[in-house]
Amino acid sequence: MEIRKDDTVIVLSGKDKGKKGKVLRADPKDGKVIVAGVNVASRHRKPRSQQEEGGIIKMETPIYACKVQVVCPKCGKATRVAHTAKAGKSVRVCKKCGAEL
Repeated sequence: MEIRKDDTVIVLSGKDKGKKGKVLRADPKDGKVIVAGVNVASRHRKPRSQQEEGGIIKMETPIYACKVQVVCPKCGKATRVAHTAKAGKSVRVCKKCGAEL
């Protein structure tokens, strides 16, 4: 999976198509990511104690990683990720402009 935490991504399909957001969490085992402001669900929470508040809470739910694409910070376009060797380490680079991700 090419998407990591703190990447900026754009949604390619679904009800939130075209939205941009930051990856809050990536789960490579399941192939899913949680993106800020995308795929938001409402949870009804009951207070467990007198200090705790109940109500309807909005929270982001996971989305398949194949439905999002990384946005290059330099050129600002949605791009695929390439890997190149730099100083003995593998680095992720933009396929369009060659900038390091």
